[in-house]
Amino acid sequence: MPWMMIGVALAALCGPLAAATAAAADPLTPTGKWSANTDGSAPVPPMGWNSWNAFNSDVDEEKVFASAQALVDTKLRDIGYRYVNIDDGWWLKRRQPDGRLLIRTSHFPSAATGANTSFRPLTDRLHAMGLKAGIYSDIGRNSCGQIYTPDFKNQPEGSVAEREVGLYGHVDQDIALFFAEWNFDFIKVDGCGARGLPADAPRVKSGLYRALTPLVDMQSLGGSDVAGIRGLYEQVHTALHTHAGDRPYVYSLCLWGAGDVRAWGKDVGNTSRTSDDIQPVWPRMLTNLDTVTHRALYAHPGSWNDPDMLFVGTGDFDAAHLTEARSHFSLWAMVNSPLIIGYDLRKLTPELLAIFGNADIVALNQDPAGNQAVLAYDSGEVQTFVKTLADGNKGVALFNRTASPAKAVLTAEQLKMLPTADIRLKDLWTKKDQSFRKEVAVTLAPHETLIFRATGTRRLPGGLYLSEQTGRVNPAADGVVVPQPDPTIYQSITPWTGTRGPGEHPQYGGWGGAEADRAPYGKLLRVAGTDFDTGIGVLANSRLEVRNQGYARFAANVGINDSGQPRSGTTVFEVWGDGRLLAKSRPMAFGEAAVPLEARVAGVRIVELVARGSGSAANAATPQPVTWAEAALYK
Repeated sequence: MPWMMIGVALAALCGPLAAATAAAADPLTPTGKWSANTDGSAPVPPMGWNSWNAFNSDVDEEKVFASAQALVDTKLRDIGYRYVNIDDGWWLKRRQPDGRLLIRTSHFPSAATGANTSFRPLTDRLHAMGLKAGIYSDIGRNSCGQIYTPDFKNQPEGSVAEREVGLYGHVDQDIALFFAEWNFDFIKVDGCGARGLPADAPRVKSGLYRALTPLVDMQSLGGSDVAGIRGLYEQVHTALHTHAGDRPYVYSLCLWGAGDVRAWGKDVGNTSRTSDDIQPVWPRMLTNLDTVTHRALYAHPGSWNDPDMLFVGTGDFDAAHLTEARSHFSLWAMVNSPLIIGYDLRKLTPELLAIFGNADIVALNQDPAGNQAVLAYDSGEVQTFVKTLADGNKGVALFNRTASPAKAVLTAEQLKMLPTADIRLKDLWTKKDQSFRKEVAVTLAPHETLIFRATGTRRLPGGLYLSEQTGRVNPAADGVVVPQPDPTIYQSITPWTGTRGPGEHPQYGGWGGAEADRAPYGKLLRVAGTDFDTGIGVLANSRLEVRNQGYARFAANVGINDSGQPRSGTTVFEVWGDGRLLAKSRPMAFGEAAVPLEARVAGVRIVELVARGSGSAANAATPQPVTWAEAALYK
């Protein structure tokens, strides 16, 4: 009897017993549940405006409402730009002894409602405009502005305790204030207060602030308290669940890729920053983009990767650099980044409005399937991104990272379409149409991105590859034992250090883990010398959750990827459905050809794919890379 059939028979006899007796704390134990965050309200990436990139902490009511009115007048609101977010600079102090936050009424006069001050008049007015309102805080005692930009305007005032405006020690009180009393819809929670105030910090030694032992170290994953910082952000999650009630809200984590947040942010918030701050320069945009491009499986409806706000309109992306501005916008749309404008909308030009207001490109970002684009081709010069849309069509972007012209080819295989049938491309900037078969050659201007909507005949009739539905695949356990910095992220010159010191180096966690159409660490999907152009690559000792939407059968070819090592134990591949074992492979070793594994999944809500390592592979700091090649769900 084939192994997969033995697995089905075993499941029928003892699947529930196996699930019930497995250790509850074991991350490989199937639960039949989806574990990525679904609280809050972010079925598609949030869109809107934020004050920081335009004004830093010099924000006031006039600037906020001028930007809000611009969203209405330009009809940007009508295509999704709804959130108007006040960043750092709004607070005056934390009143003592009751700990209530007070608003800087000199800048927000409508908040002068009495001794308590209130943002309710502001949020009511924004809501009346058909918009939503966002607020800013920090997970520590003090804000980023206080610690890193104290020369910026509107810093909190008063005693040491009065200047402690962050959430630390006040999570429940502040979240109730922001959401239950002031009626905000969105909160961005920075992490500087849990990073920048060790006992030897100059502003701590001077008595300006109290010390807070850092929980994250940007330069050391081993020196970061990952569980501790995650726990603080989870406290905010719990308070939001309590005080926002059934109202829609968005919880934005801003830990800039530190503390391994690129792995766990998806489980805690609605959006999660994957990098340090973006800047209005081309190289920094590349850095921020690279922190999300290999993390498509770590973003889903309700929990999005966030490479930071749009800098369209400023610096290398201003009205004199429209090619770069269009690339920035196109790429952020393809990777399902929140589209948060960071520009003074009082200065909006027709050319910039045409970028922000490109409804066809916004539609790629807001597609309800929620599939972040996957890299179909990757290099340091040209990249091709492909995302599968809810209607089965594709969004595709060809990106020239360099300052020189580049030639590129788009193939039917990259789109997972038949090369023998016509493929129609609609250019989403020029609105022109073209058709091709097999492949089409293009020339990319320096820094140009060509972005299309592609329609053709799907290569896989009656089914969908898992790598095409990244929004429905969650690496609940990705096999990573020791988080490692990702060396594939572009190392740009940061404006806060310039070329002082040794230069930038890998610092963001997330090296390894689960990838679509690639093995871990960016390697090819290849088992025993056979290449596969589609599938899910992950490490052994992993569990993938797959949301099944009406499919009846799962099938894949499974094996140890050729990027692994011989004599490193074996791996058993299992398919579970709603907590019941459905199919199981024999123990697979390095160098053995991939074997088919399939299971009936009709009526199953959550399919779980478990790869269990044994022998030395089970305890290694880097488990064997395993491949779910050609993994697909079929009607």
